[in-house]
Amino acid sequence: MRKFKLAVLAIFALFLINFGIAAQETQTRVVDEVVAQVNDGVITLSRIKREKKAIVDGMVQEGKKREEAEKIVNEKEGELVANLINEELLIQKAKEMGLESEIEATVNSHFVQLMKENNMKTLEALYAEMSKSGVNPQELRENWRKQATRDKVIGKEVQFKQYWGPNGTQVKDYFDKHKEKFTKPETVSLSEVFISFAGRDENKVREKAKQIYADLKGGADFTKIAKENDPGVATNGTGKAENVRITEYPDKLVNAIKGVKVGEIAPPFEADQIGMVILRIDGREQASSESQFDENAVRMAMMSESMPDAQKKFLARLREEAFIKISDSYRPLVNPILFAEERKDKPKS
Repeated sequence: MRKFKLAVLAIFALFLINFGIAAQETQTRVVDEVVAQVNDGVITLSRIKREKKAIVDGMVQEGKKREEAEKIVNEKEGELVANLINEELLIQKAKEMGLESEIEATVNSHFVQLMKENNMKTLEALYAEMSKSGVNPQELRENWRKQATRDKVIGKEVQFKQYWGPNGTQVKDYFDKHKEKFTKPETVSLSEVFISFAGRDENKVREKAKQIYADLKGGADFTKIAKENDPGVATNGTGKAENVRITEYPDKLVNAIKGVKVGEIAPPFEADQIGMVILRIDGREQASSESQFDENAVRMAMMSESMPDAQKKFLARLREEAFIKISDSYRPLVNPILFAEERKDKPKS
């Protein structure tokens, strides 16, 4: 059975349940409770319960006791519903912007990549193997669709504007005031072996990583082993990363390669609970204290500073322009969180 490099997140599904026994005096009709109406869309109680269960199950898998996980999730229920409302607004905005085909193409590209990585000729064959591994293809598709929706709407409506908003003078002024940010950092080039946890006993994967590390230290062919073990997660799908700033890597990776010289192999480490990673250092360039003007780097720094506030204001504007009605039982939980930005901007009387 082929194994898949899949970190399936909590899946949201929106539906109303209407069951009826027609033409009977004892007709029974069960309607899913609507917790919030968002323009023409709704957030249902069943959707909230499924989301809570998925989060609790994930926390239990990470080692928390179910009772503790349920307590944490219940305490965050207002935040969860607020997030679902924001998500619904982004989905509606994507439709308004005509992004459906672009989003679907992005989702399809993920499945095509999985087919290539697992030597599958058809999507049906991929779906069949995923199901055998305990992964629901349609749930994964929906999860990727929601993520692509958020990325594209925020990217076009917020990131793009924040990146290109400053004019040339403003960019230069920012550089002059923050030259210490634009010294040349250390860069590294890496090659990767990734061994996925998906569908496998995690302890056996860790033992396998140790054995592969020992084999590589003994002179085994790195490229051959990388191809045999499905490379690509830690270095963005290619198995290699060239001249990447050390500051762009997560701390876990930075710590793993600390002190490892060019040509040497770093010990295995766990990547976000999805698998084990072994890295070879292919190149290093030391940091420099001299400031260098790079327009892209300056714009990216300016954008990173402005993005959190800009994104909050964008979502607040979507809410302001929308019809949002929250049920009486949930309003006290949700409103203080959902409309926090709007209240903050109101002048104090």
